[in-house]
Amino acid sequence: MTSRSYLEYEAMFDLSELPDSVLDCCAGGAGFTAEAAARGVDAIAVDPAYELPAAELVDTVRRSLPATAGIVDEHTGSFVWHWYGSPERKDELRIEAADRFLQDVSIAPERYVPGSLPELPFGDQRFDLVLCSHLLFTWSDKYDQAWHLAALRELVRVARNEVRVFPLVRQGGGESVPYLSELLDQLTDVRSEIRKVPYEFQAGANEMLVLSR
Repeated sequence: MTSRSYLEYEAMFDLSELPDSVLDCCAGGAGFTAEAAARGVDAIAVDPAYELPAAELVDTVRRSLPATAGIVDEHTGSFVWHWYGSPERKDELRIEAADRFLQDVSIAPERYVPGSLPELPFGDQRFDLVLCSHLLFTWSDKYDQAWHLAALRELVRVARNEVRVFPLVRQGGGESVPYLSELLDQLTDVRSEIRKVPYEFQAGANEMLVLSR
């Protein structure tokens, strides 16, 4: 349950400005929703972990902070540091994000909705922009092509304008997803674009998928 900061989201999704409403799907302990809401955005986060009792959620977020360090240590040649500058800066951002999340979920729990793909508890075109980081494609060794297709269609269903998905490689070693092109061909009712972003941590993982109506 990774805690990512608003600054990381800005770079991962190339966000120059935010629309009126945003959904962060599989948000985990990210600080994005809290910061977006503070800027006047109708921001909602969805994650299955939000079903946990408050004390257990806090514990889960805190225990997850060292987890990414283990993945990086295991695949040292697959990560680059030019965006963060140093491991210490990454850790600082993640700790700040976790604190921001835990503070906000305690005072505005309505912004944090339990749910998971491929079935989200929202109406059609509920959000101007839908973001999804480090779930689709990241775990393509766990979730198959059919699941990804259903998940992408569900993200499009709840989006009024755009869906942005990052990254487009597998976790750990950063291997490409073999069925990505075929998957996009199956999305016949939406426009798809693969766009470079100003963020890279996994080597070569500097692109997002943009889907629009």
